[in-house]
Amino acid sequence: MLREEFESWEEKFLAPYALKSSQSRGRQYSETKHPYRTDFQRDRDRIVHSTAFRRLEYKTQVFVNHEGDHYRTRLTHTLEVSIIARSLARNLGANEDLTEAIALAHDLGHTPFGHAGEEALDELLKEHGGFEHNSQCMRVVDLLERRYPGFPGLNLTYEVREGILRHHSHYDNPRLPDEFRGDKNPSLECQIVNIADEIAYNCHDVDDGLSSGVLNEDQLNEIDIWREQFTLVRRDHPQLDEQMRRHVMVRYLINYLAGDLTQRTLSNIAHLKPGHPDDVRASEKFLVGFSETVTGQNSQLKLHLYKNMYRHFRMVRMSEKAGMIIRELYSAYMSNIDILPSHVKARFEIEPRHVVVADYIAGMTDRFAASEYKKLVDPFERV
Repeated sequence: MLREEFESWEEKFLAPYALKSSQSRGRQYSETKHPYRTDFQRDRDRIVHSTAFRRLEYKTQVFVNHEGDHYRTRLTHTLEVSIIARSLARNLGANEDLTEAIALAHDLGHTPFGHAGEEALDELLKEHGGFEHNSQCMRVVDLLERRYPGFPGLNLTYEVREGILRHHSHYDNPRLPDEFRGDKNPSLECQIVNIADEIAYNCHDVDDGLSSGVLNEDQLNEIDIWREQFTLVRRDHPQLDEQMRRHVMVRYLINYLAGDLTQRTLSNIAHLKPGHPDDVRASEKFLVGFSETVTGQNSQLKLHLYKNMYRHFRMVRMSEKAGMIIRELYSAYMSNIDILPSHVKARFEIEPRHVVVADYIAGMTDRFAASEYKKLVDPFERV
């Protein structure tokens, strides 16, 4: 099918408030349109083919990569967010291709060792404005990826870049440059990814927490949303062993949250009656969200995970080690640039030292950062 046919299909079948690829605000660098792919489909493919995307396979979600083969990584988390977001977009009449592109890109700026690595870099860069992974993601897609001879970065559309920078969750504090300050709210597609991310990490952190033994079912039965869904699972599947029950529970939780989100968002849309994507952006509040009841249940779950999983001594130990590695690498690189690869050193001619060093560290995988640390501190490690 030709690109024009895809664009015609979008105009005919997507909701009036969905962003259409033919209406994109464009790219930073002018490019000839692709004959068979829309601009948003093209963006999605560029993201998947990027170096930063491949590195997500060995970056921490909650458990550091070497803790086990079955825990979520940044890559598997990203794919899970994409699946949930696409399903929500389809049910809400939004643009699935744009939603998918934003979802696949939303964590490209993450450091090794998850939020512990980000917090360490943020503290090290405090005098220079700190570190924030949404802003770093923009550096990745606008500058650091080198895959095209005509421009730096991936040259993504405004809408995907907006979705990256205005991604907002419990851990995010987006910093908006002037380019993205003209609208009160981001697109519906961006809002969908925000909530899909929250659904994915809450439900799958529960799964990994139970699998690791950091959490147990008795603890989680204190939480309303878990207890309600657990009762349904026991009713529907009374003979399940603990492992299978865990898998079924995660599906029930995702279905419950996604179902409530869809119903509440459709209700919000029916109330506002947006006839154009700009109506979504001009709205006084986000259209995509949970009901009041589920918002409270979800907050209770997040608080429980924070107290009983993220602050568990095993997680704290991993975080402490991660911070130590990041700080040692930063100090070593800042003190002696000659220990850096030549392609990294070359960038000191055009950007400040702290920016180049932060970019280099943020792009590392867990295992590469740990290997670099050993090479710097262990006298018997080959360099």
